[in-house]
Amino acid sequence: MSKNLTKRAEDYSKWYNELVVKADLAENSGVRGCMVIKPYGYAIWEKMQAELDKKFKETGHENAYFPLFIPKSYFSKEASHVDGFAKECAVVTHYRLKTAEDGSIEVDPDAKLEEELIVRPTSETIIWDTYRKWIQSYRDLPILVNQWANVVRWEMRTRLFLRTAEFLWQEGHTAHATQQEAIAEAEQMMNIYADFAENFMAIPVIKGVKTANERFAGALETYCIEALMQDGKALQAGTSHFLGQNFAKAFDVKFATQEGKQEYVWATSWGVSTRLMGALVMTHSDDNGLVLPPNLAPIQVVIVPIYKGDEQLAAISAEAKELMANLRKLGISVKYDDRTTQKPGWKFNEYELKGVPLRVAIGPNDLANGTFEVARRDTLSKEVVKNTEVVSYIQDTLEQMQCNLFNKALEYRDSHITEVNSFEEFKDVLDNKGGFVAAHWDGTPETEEKIKELTKATIRCIALDRVEEAGACVFTGAPSVGRVLFARAY
Repeated sequence: MSKNLTKRAEDYSKWYNELVVKADLAENSGVRGCMVIKPYGYAIWEKMQAELDKKFKETGHENAYFPLFIPKSYFSKEASHVDGFAKECAVVTHYRLKTAEDGSIEVDPDAKLEEELIVRPTSETIIWDTYRKWIQSYRDLPILVNQWANVVRWEMRTRLFLRTAEFLWQEGHTAHATQQEAIAEAEQMMNIYADFAENFMAIPVIKGVKTANERFAGALETYCIEALMQDGKALQAGTSHFLGQNFAKAFDVKFATQEGKQEYVWATSWGVSTRLMGALVMTHSDDNGLVLPPNLAPIQVVIVPIYKGDEQLAAISAEAKELMANLRKLGISVKYDDRTTQKPGWKFNEYELKGVPLRVAIGPNDLANGTFEVARRDTLSKEVVKNTEVVSYIQDTLEQMQCNLFNKALEYRDSHITEVNSFEEFKDVLDNKGGFVAAHWDGTPETEEKIKELTKATIRCIALDRVEEAGACVFTGAPSVGRVLFARAY
């Protein structure tokens, strides 16, 4: 199996696009801007889903499902929300087709909807219309609901996983009696996302808040986790929004307090999407293909027999099956590839491209010596291990690989956060080094816009752990209270 991947150093974007397709994660579909997620890619997404779903339920959230279609009038109720999404909305205007005289299919002009329906770009409006029916008193709060769904945002320039017209995600929507509770919820979900990214995906992230310009449409505060890809560009890996009472006021959602007063409910929403698949590919993978952290690999160990004749294969298979049974007892996912249609070298290549963490080869010499050859995907190194020690070796190595991938990404990220004090330096770092640029900013949207216009860099976040210090804005020289993180981003 020939990989023929473009090298990252030659063309990072082309490398990414080729890798997603060649590693069988996804492909473009017959619908412009939409993708087909293939079984191998979907298996990774399912592992992400399962882990996140568990974390949501452990923190008291329940799953529900809301309609795909949202009446247009709902959107006009929250002005900043509709402004934020207006340009990306797909609209349903008719409910029937008919056969024309020439036999072609056309939209039936008599089947126009009284009110157009928006294909959901996000669900705040339909959910808050529903919550009005669910909430009467403080006893009905909090509502902690999540849904796993697809959404549509009509993107013009698309790229598999990173930006597609339709994508998969989860969106949490919660309702609270107090402002403090809602803020605590929004912060909690940002922390859950950060924990998932770091401990499960092995991706280090910076926790912070967005500037007013970059905030979610209709939010008072957007908390985010920002990651850095190997080409020095940032990627927003998850967001959690404190929505204040904006949606409760727009949809007239009030509750009776313990004192009997009527008050508007406080809201949050939060989500991560299949964009995380893009982050996973771009953080860890190399010129040989995917590199998957063991926690997310659909196949953690693959066993490949090397043999001549049926007798050798039977002896190797007996050994392989025993190893498989022992690994499965430990919850390690393992595949035995005894296909006769492909040679071992082809298989080695395929599993390297697909990022399988550990590959075990068993040949006649291994049988004679009571050993296995174990190859690591992250370092491409091989080790000959005694068959009595192989199970604990595999278990330890998988844990070690998970840590190593995180530490490698962390080292790269930390070496690409550069403090600058002049605009010349700012541009130089962006053009020649990339990564996060920590610079003073005067706090105005105008300066932020101007810098974006001149450099294509945006403020990724105001880090939660930033040091408050007086300084001069890198662009205007006006006073600043601390550094913010700029970067070019996906």
